[in-house]
Amino acid sequence: MSDGVRGRIVDAASALLAEGGPDAMTTRAVCAAASVQAPTIYRFFGDKGGLLDAVTEHVYASYVRRESWSARRDPVEDLRRGWDLHVRFGIEHPAVYAAAHAPARPGGGSNARRRAAEIFAGPIRRIARDGRLRVPEPRANRLVHAAATGTTWELIATAAPDRDPGLGDLAREAAISAIVGPGPERDAPPEVGAALTLRAGLDGLTELTAPERALLAQWLDRIATPG
Repeated sequence: MSDGVRGRIVDAASALLAEGGPDAMTTRAVCAAASVQAPTIYRFFGDKGGLLDAVTEHVYASYVRRESWSARRDPVEDLRRGWDLHVRFGIEHPAVYAAAHAPARPGGGSNARRRAAEIFAGPIRRIARDGRLRVPEPRANRLVHAAATGTTWELIATAAPDRDPGLGDLAREAAISAIVGPGPERDAPPEVGAALTLRAGLDGLTELTAPERALLAQWLDRIATPG
């Protein structure tokens, strides 16, 4: 029964969030819509922040499943598809997007925000393993996520009739060009390319202990970003 009650609360809160934003998703309104008492919400979610996190994760995960997003052969094309999904989700679910990407609470951002970042991280990791990443993997992840988020915010803030239909594609290709090439930048020393590729596969070096992998990661990052 608990799973059913929890799901009912999440569904009710999701509807309130979509209709009126976070301000409409009060504990009183959720209780009324889900036919539960306030202690039930606190028992499942701890507080309103926990409920909001559960709602944004639920809506985002449902959207990804509905879009049938899954990895394909070309990681660069997957990165494009992930970007497009990210932007489209924000435009179609602006209130949920705003809640998921609000300033992080203590302990980190929302689960939905982390899930969105994973859509980029997977293809970027594969690009790095192919030796095609121009910059260290952590920087590539941050750049793409920041660029996609900024683009989405701009499109959300612009009235639909005034939106530039090509803005998302232009920003996407600019971000990809900044991090992807046939290999590391042509004028980069060969050890930079080797460091970037090895850094991408570091988690698989089980012969090393976790502290040894962390130390090696620091060295490889230093090689990949000289100066």
